[in-house]
Amino acid sequence: MLYIWDIEKIIKNALHELKIDLDYAHDDKLAAPMSYNVSIKTIKFNYLEINGYIGKIKFKETQENLVKIILYHVIGYYLDFKKNKHDTRILMYGEDEEKEQLKSIIETNAWEYGRKVVPENLLDSYDKVREFDKQLIKSL
Repeated sequence: MLYIWDIEKIIKNALHELKIDLDYAHDDKLAAPMSYNVSIKTIKFNYLEINGYIGKIKFKETQENLVKIILYHVIGYYLDFKKNKHDTRILMYGEDEEKEQLKSIIETNAWEYGRKVVPENLLDSYDKVREFDKQLIKSL
């Protein structure tokens, strides 16, 4: 099991290696393993959700690398919002179809932009986690 300080260290080191200046914080109320808050430019994580998510992954990879993979995906959100100025008002006030379309675009972009920062040795695992995540979402 990874603890808060373990995950903080992984995030800190990965952000440093990528030369990305973002804040990060633990949030035990977060319903996802990790997220990016565009308004305060902060990565938030819930260590219990991370451990639960990692526990569902059925292929061989270290826990540290799996946290990095989750982080790279979240960095993809940061890179997407940095490059594309999405009209996030749609998420609050748009029609259901508009909301789903924008969420889909943002999610696809996050995976694609995140993949650009993944080290070569983790690309295969990143792609496997992406497929796992798709299946997990379909089952919900």
